[in-house]
Amino acid sequence: MTREAEGSFALASAGETARLGAALAAALRVGEVICLTGPLGAGKSVLARGAILELSPDEAEAPSPTFTLVQTYPNPRLNLAHLDLYRLASAEEAYELGLDDALREGAAVIEWAERLGSDLPPDRLEVVIAPGESADSRVATLVPRGAWKDRSIEF
Repeated sequence: MTREAEGSFALASAGETARLGAALAAALRVGEVICLTGPLGAGKSVLARGAILELSPDEAEAPSPTFTLVQTYPNPRLNLAHLDLYRLASAEEAYELGLDDALREGAAVIEWAERLGSDLPPDRLEVVIAPGESADSRVATLVPRGAWKDRSIEF
């Protein structure tokens, strides 16, 4: 089903969270970012993994780059950088990791994107993930900015 990449999405399971990530990756374009925020354990890495596997299905694993901070996934359609900013002290550090380069050559999924503060890229989809009513459910709230406005996804 086609729907706008905006508003609340009820996700009944980790599989649905990953499926939303895949739908977002399918709509992602060069220079754009999917910004993930939410508490520890909310499902940011699950959604990011869904996006990564949509673009790079041969990846056996797509671990969260908690310690490496950034992991890149080349793809003929769109190179994807996956950043985890949890351990960063400042927004400048994200750009030192190559965020600008990643956006010139492809796109990015950023966990803990709120650490960028006012330095968030303009063409971004903000995704706030929160626990749902059951242990496995989540609610993802999508807020499009810049080029993401009025974009639809297949979900």
